[in-house]
Amino acid sequence: QVQLVESGGGLVQAGGSLRLSCAASGRTFSSYHMGWFRQAPGKERESVAAITWGGGSTHYADSVKGRFTISRDNYKNTVYLQMNSLKPEDTAVYYCAASSKWGWGTNGMDYWGKGTLVIVSS
Repeated sequence: QVQLVESGGGLVQAGGSLRLSCAASGRTFSSYHMGWFRQAPGKERESVAAITWGGGSTHYADSVKGRFTISRDNYKNTVYLQMNSLKPEDTAVYYCAASSKWGWGTNGMDYWGKGTLVIVSS
């Protein structure tokens, strides 16, 4: 069992930066691939970034490539999402999730956090 708690959301102006954190409980965090997802009002949840269990590989949605960076610290049981050059269209609830299988998309994730709200003002 893995419990995930996101933090770091808030209100930021366009062009600004935020760093989201996702703290995981449980001893097996390092064996899970991790992902960040977001859901804007009235839209479906979408994948934003993913990282393999060891941190050796990452993948990004085209909409955030070059602006967002996913990383993890397995000693701290935490995964991060550094978000730079934020745009109003990045406004959403951001979720982290864990999966024992590598993939892209919302299906197949084993555990989800409850999310943290990011609002980017223009």
